[in-house]
Formats: sequence, C-alpha cells, structure tokens
Amino acid sequence: MKTVRSISLLIFFSYIKCQTLQRSLLDAAMHQTNSQNYLEKNLRAVTNIMVAQFLQKLTYEEVQITVQELLDLAEKCKNLKSHELPSESCHQLMATFLQHICNNERMADKRVFSDCCNINKTARHKCFLLHKKDDAGYSEIFQISNPEQICEMGKESQVYIYETSRKHPFLYGPTILTMSVCYETAVQSCCHEENKTIKYVREISLRHHHLYEIGIRFNHKVATAVELVLLTKKLPKICCEGNAVVCVLGRSQLMNYICSKQAILSSKFTPCCELPEPFRGECIVNSENDNKPDLSSLPHRRFLYEYSRRHPELALPVILRVDTVYQNLLGKCCKLENPLECCSHGEGMFQRVVRESHERVKNQCDLRKKLGDSNFHDRLIVLYTKKAPQLSAQELIVLTKNMAAAATKCCPLNQEHQFVCMEDSAKLILGALCRRHEAEPINAAVGHCCDDSYAFRKPCFDDLQVDGTYISSPLSCDQVINLKEDLCKAQEEELQTEKQKLLSNLVKQKLYAAEMQFQPITVDFAHLVETCCQAEKSETCFQEEVSLFPCLFS
Repeated sequence: MKTVRSISLLIFFSYIKCQTLQRSLLDAAMHQTNSQNYLEKNLRAVTNIMVAQFLQKLTYEEVQITVQELLDLAEKCKNLKSHELPSESCHQLMATFLQHICNNERMADKRVFSDCCNINKTARHKCFLLHKKDDAGYSEIFQISNPEQICEMGKESQVYIYETSRKHPFLYGPTILTMSVCYETAVQSCCHEENKTIKYVREISLRHHHLYEIGIRFNHKVATAVELVLLTKKLPKICCEGNAVVCVLGRSQLMNYICSKQAILSSKFTPCCELPEPFRGECIVNSENDNKPDLSSLPHRRFLYEYSRRHPELALPVILRVDTVYQNLLGKCCKLENPLECCSHGEGMFQRVVRESHERVKNQCDLRKKLGDSNFHDRLIVLYTKKAPQLSAQELIVLTKNMAAAATKCCPLNQEHQFVCMEDSAKLILGALCRRHEAEPINAAVGHCCDDSYAFRKPCFDDLQVDGTYISSPLSCDQVINLKEDLCKAQEEELQTEKQKLLSNLVKQKLYAAEMQFQPITVDFAHLVETCCQAEKSETCFQEEVSLFPCLFS
C-alpha cells in the first residue's frame, strides 16, 4: 500500500493542475526540515506506538526497554544521507525493527513470530501485520467503553500511548500522538469528554483497520481508488502498514504542504493551519468538506476523481459502484464501431446505481420506523441467521446489534446524510464480518460477497438468501431455550440477548420457514418470563412453560 508520501503525490496530481510534478516535489522538500524536527522531538513516543502495536502482549516495562534499544537504531532517521528521503530511511528503520524482534531471544511471543522470521523481508512485514489482534475487530462497533478507563490509567502520556496502541494496533500513529498530547497537557478537561474521546478513537481505529483490510484483500487498483476518493473528499485517513515513524513524518509533511497551499486546496483549512502540531493534522482530517466548485465544464478525463468531486454527497462505496459500472461500460463500448454513442448511455446507468443504493437505505429506514428498534433488531437476527447460520448465536447478535445501532444513528438524519451514514457504517460492519470469515470461513456465499467486489459488497450481502448448504444439528428444546430463575433478576439488555439467542437457534432449525412464523416467539418469550417471574416457584414454572416451544420444531 502507499505511504503518506505517495498519497501526497496524488494530491499534487489531482489538485494542482497548473504546476509540474518537479515544482510540487520542490515545494514538498522545503517543508522536510520542519517535519524532520517534529519527528525527532517525538521519536520516543512514535517508537512506543510502533512497538506496542506490533508486540501487543509485552508489558509496559518491556515495551520501554525495546523502545530504548530501537532509539539507538533510529539514527538513520535523524542523520539522513544527502541522497536519502526521510521516508526511505524510516522504512529501513521498520525493517531493522522487525529484524530486531527476530534476533532478540528474550522478546515476548517469539514463538508466535517464528514463521515470520523465517521468510524474506517483504513477506515478513506482511506476516507481522497479519498477527495483529484488533480489540475493536469483530465486536460491538458502536459500544462505548468505560469513560473513566483512560483517566484512571495514570498521569504519564507514554502509558496512554502504550495502552491505546496495543488495544488498537491499526490506529493511525499520528492520531494516537495527538490524543496523547491532549492527555498530557489537559488531562482533566479531556477526561470530561472521555466518552466522546474513546468513541472517536474506537471508530477511527476501525476505519484504519478497514483500509488495511482493503489493501490486503483486494488488488492495488481498489486500494488506490479508495485512497483517491478519500482524498478528494478531504479525508486523508490512510493505512500505513504499521510504520508509525513514516506515518508521523509523512502526515507532518502533507499538512505543511496543505497549509502552504490553502488558497488552491480549500478555504476550510485556515483555522486548522493556525494550530500547532499535532493538532493541525487531526483538525484538517475532521474539518468540513470544501464548497463544491462549478465543475460542469470539466471533462471526464479522470473519471473516478472527477465524479467524486462532482458528488461529495455520495458515500465512498457508491462512488466506487459508479466507477465499476463506468469501467465495465468502457470495456464494452471501446470494442464497438461507435464508442461515443455507446458511452452516452452511461449517465443513466450511473443514476440508476445511485438510485438503487438510495432505495436500499430508504427501505431499511422505513422498516425500522415501522417496526421500532427492538423488533427491527429481531428481524435482522432472522435475516442474517438465514444468510450465515454457521455463526454462533452470540456472533449473530453482535453483528445485527451493530446494524441496528447504525440504523438508529443514521435513519433520523436528513435524506442525504442518512444515506452516507448508513453506507459508511455498513462498510465497517461488513468489513468486520469479512475479517471473521477470513479467520474462520463461514460459507461460500459470504466469501463471495467479501471477495468479489468491494464496491458492491453491501448490495451483495443485502441480496443473500438462505444458505442451502447448511445442515443443522437436531436440538432438543432444552438445548435451544435455556430459561432459568436468573432471568427474573436480569436487566432489560440481558433479556433481549436471551430472547435473540432463542430466536437465532430456532431459525437455524427452520431456515426455510417464513419470517412471520418466528414473530410470535418474541411475544411468547416475554410473556413466559413475565408469568414465571411472578409465580411462587419460578424455576418450576419455567420448566413447565418451556414445553410450549417444541411445536415449532415439528
């Protein structure tokens, strides 16, 4: 995948039409000294991030020992040779770091990395990346952690960096560095907003992990297209292959360049460019998109870039769907005698792709409004158990809980923002599902949706039907429904979980049963719990009442 330096070159090509590449490189070079100084001041913190993200099981003390050892090896990034670019030297540091792990007998998890150490340097780097375990992976994406967790962690910012890095191994290094500065300089005021801070870190970590997955799973063209659309929309949140040193250096260079070209790039960056590092970068990343320029007269020489600029209201996957249709259209039309006439039908095809994507989101939000949050979640349980019955009931509950939470968050928004929000949430949720499939295959249909087309991944999952290859193991009633007296003391969320486990297990037994056949289950469950919890002998009541359910298996 591209480093920040290569991404910055995309900006040069895309935005600065009147300048040559040589001039762009010269401008960028003028900012390297300041960027390098910034990196030198923060080298210990950045190295801390890199070590903790790769060696997640090391204790804080062990990480600090390794960091100190690596600082001596980092001289190449401080004293550059005249012909070397900073990113080249820092990439050498990454290779040296991985070799350091392989050579160090006392390094924790050495046996885990032994397979990586026995292969060449390029493959070794990818192998180490694949060993990362993301705490924010296939879990409850919209769950917010204990808001006091970080505030109780300790006063040293290096501890914050260590904890955040090891829990979020794909989180962009500059983001961690920015958060650590906030923690160090204004810990009390930051902790007043800790709930928002943890949610921000978690969601950004998921996005970075998602971008990493795209680079690994799909070809170079897909990764480049995603990066270009993100840049066009002013969201330079790229995956950086775990090299925190290159990330920090590259972002600093990129932000210096952006701030030196505000008049050309965007009118929205001025307040951000007045901030010191590292707050400038996070501010630019999260600033509003620039005002849409008049693009009606521009030719479609670079279709993806030009279409993305013309349609900032569209979500990234939708733009990629349109681009896929465009590429397929070109492949067809260029073989004909009159390609221009053939291509003239393109605009209608693009509009149909957008319209169909809108309709899918609208239908989902309309259904949620009709059913209510709880029943909507239950319906998702039924649908996705049919699509992926190999998942455990608990996995299906988490998957659909994330989908229901996305609908709760996105559907109340106005139509344009609702559309982008739902598509954006879906790509993260389905990305996590595909990582689960990669770790342990679910079924062929899920694998097809994960691997066939990144752009059409959501429509593919939407259209999945019952997995006809699944053969359920016959279960007795007491294996499917486990009702005990403890339910009488359970909180509402626990009751919902037990109800949904029952629902999912029943669907697995009757995959081809119509959805309406499962609707009474939730009502019966709630009634049963309420009745038995009011009975004198609750346990006996549960044992007797559970006999009502076996008829569903006949």
